[in-house]
Amino acid sequence: MRKAVFGRLSNRAQVWAPARVFSTIANQGLRLGSLVLMLSLGGLAAQAQTLASLPMAQPIEKNGTAKPVLGWVKFCERHPEECRVDLAEPAFVTVNPQIWRTIVSVNRRVNARIKPLTDKEHWGVVDSWDFPDDGLGDCEDYQLLKRKLLAERGFSRRAMRMTVVIDDLGEGHAVLMIRTDRGDYILDNKTSAVLPWRDTGYTYVKREGQDSTAWVSLGGVGSPVATANR
Repeated sequence: MRKAVFGRLSNRAQVWAPARVFSTIANQGLRLGSLVLMLSLGGLAAQAQTLASLPMAQPIEKNGTAKPVLGWVKFCERHPEECRVDLAEPAFVTVNPQIWRTIVSVNRRVNARIKPLTDKEHWGVVDSWDFPDDGLGDCEDYQLLKRKLLAERGFSRRAMRMTVVIDDLGEGHAVLMIRTDRGDYILDNKTSAVLPWRDTGYTYVKREGQDSTAWVSLGGVGSPVATANR
């Protein structure tokens, strides 16, 4: 694509530019090459890349009910508005390029803004779920903030479910699952990439339900006691 764009610009320069101007451009080849590269990455090519790279996913199947972790229960006691399920809200997000860009942007921004610190180091307890208002937090705190920011941008809270997994280290970990018309995607503090759930390498244990405040099992291994992972 870069070669094609450069070719078009070169042809136009040969047709439109006087000899002396063309000579000047030739002498500034490096500068022109940088400009063309910037245009190819920042203009229509980048937009097409975004549209084309939107990954497809499959919905994850639930498998009965599950008990939420204690940190979630206590969070809901402090923030009941964050835990209510409004059946009038859509259960799935309809994805388009703008929606996808917002999801990716919020994931990256929160990951960059919050510094990782375990609850044991932070609060002296094994597991505590809350918003990272002081700029520090562990996995679930990142995801709670992402959900709050996306909800403020008009996303259906019911379509964004806190989820407990076993990560690549074999430890309890919390991620945010966004349920969409293209499948289920994962926002994670360990990566700025928003991935289909199957591509994370995690074992999925349970998540918030969408029809009530009860949690649902995702058929993975036994539930971890806490999501104490950074």
